[in-house]
Amino acid sequence: MLTRMLRGLAVLAAFNAVLALGPASPPDAADPSAPSAFRGACYCRAAGELRCVAELTERDCKRRCTEELCDDWFWLERRPCWNWGYGG
Repeated sequence: MLTRMLRGLAVLAAFNAVLALGPASPPDAADPSAPSAFRGACYCRAAGELRCVAELTERDCKRRCTEELCDDWFWLERRPCWNWGYGG
């Protein structure tokens, strides 16, 4: 009886130790397609031309602009791309 109780306490202590460690992955590794990740307009200026790609997370925007060697870039949360004028 005492052995069974000690074994149960050991299992409980191990379970509490696992819970104390927290989540297995850091918050930065969260899935960017998750609904809580904000999406917006990603603007990249390269060779004097400003281009925009809509519906990207800030992390995806930064990665894309780094890969495309943008001179300057910025991301606008929860906004579509704007065509800088009317009608087109």
